Amino acid sequence: MGLVVQKYGGSSVADAEGIKRVAKRIVEAKKNGHQVVVVVSAMGDTTDELIDLAEKVSPMPSGREFDMLLTAGERISMALLAMAIKNLGHSAQSFTGSQAGVITDSVHNKARIIDVTPGRIRTALDEGNIAIVAGFQGVSQDKKDITTLGRGGSDTTAVALAAALDAEVCEIYTDVDGVFTADPRVVKKAKKIDWIAFEDMLELAASGSKVLLHRCVEYARRYNIPIHVRSSFSGLQGTWVSSAPLVRKTQQQGDQKVEQAIISGVAHDTSEAKVTVVGVPDKPGEAAAIFRAIANAEINIDMIVQNVSAATTGLTDISFTLPKTEGRKAIDALEKAKSVIGFESLRYDDQIGKISLVGAGMKTNPGVTAGFFEALTDAGVNIELISTSEIRISVVTRADDVNEAVRAVHTAFGLDSDSDEAVVYGGTGR
Repeated sequence: MGLVVQKYGGSSVADAEGIKRVAKRIVEAKKNGHQVVVVVSAMGDTTDELIDLAEKVSPMPSGREFDMLLTAGERISMALLAMAIKNLGHSAQSFTGSQAGVITDSVHNKARIIDVTPGRIRTALDEGNIAIVAGFQGVSQDKKDITTLGRGGSDTTAVALAAALDAEVCEIYTDVDGVFTADPRVVKKAKKIDWIAFEDMLELAASGSKVLLHRCVEYARRYNIPIHVRSSFSGLQGTWVSSAPLVRKTQQQGDQKVEQAIISGVAHDTSEAKVTVVGVPDKPGEAAAIFRAIANAEINIDMIVQNVSAATTGLTDISFTLPKTEGRKAIDALEKAKSVIGFESLRYDDQIGKISLVGAGMKTNPGVTAGFFEALTDAGVNIELISTSEIRISVVTRADDVNEAVRAVHTAFGLDSDSDEAVVYGGTGR
């Protein structure tokens, strides 16, 4: 039996009973002969509550102090979980991100992991301990300040530790039984996926699927770390995310590879906004100047559409989407560059949603694109922007139309299960 990294989300450790239940599962893995490293998130909605508290105290807290505040949630969880494990007769040691050797860059609130030096973790394991690590956090390489990895950063912490420790698998425990063909909170008949390739999971994560963070999957693919997404509330097998297909053992037919479906799933995202730069001179360098201003403000953008320029004016409009939280910063950055770019005005719209259809089989199956748009048409959903890749089609619609659009597309591509298979065991979805 090798080393296993387990990660438990906030809904799994939301209260004392949850922490005790998680402790029993961890001890079971230890009894089965595994060395166990556990990454834990803050309890329930603790992080959101800390953010709300900070906003009441200061409308613009410094990044350093904001990170110092937010990391408190995970430190509470790790200590309580270590106590619960010790009550079950097993030794456990808790570590902050910095103590675990998670080294990051110096960007507060959304730091990226540069290196992991898990010396203290290895020592704890060699001494027979279960190692409990606070997720979502690290320490900056230059200033040695506490940093946070951004929303869902505990998943990334877990995969990074799994890679550094050469773990057999990284188990991500959450409040659903695995990765589903759509968000079970929106589509009750969503199906659980047994196995999905890294590439498809990357597209789903980037398109709004909340089960796994995009950076987590990216890290796992880079170091070829299999991920097993499971529920901490049940003993069911979950979803395997890996480069090689899952092999299912059956009594009648022996080992069988689980083939990937043509369509992996439908994802949606309502956390983005749309910025339209109106009246841009249609000449070389204008688009570059717009997106350089955005890049200098350290803002990530998603979809981009440029209209055909008007023959009479020689001007065009450029629209792009970005996180709502970056909207104000983007508008300010573009206003400062207005004299250089020479556009007429800016429009900002945060009442949009994105729906994405993802599947590796799309590129070899004619009619997928037509079926996608026909399903949206039948649901009365108007499309504002379109973006595609080899295995994904994304559209932007009104935010109010998103749930209906997701259900319509899910049904149109035969993804509905015969029963309400998807169960959400806990969590508020906040």
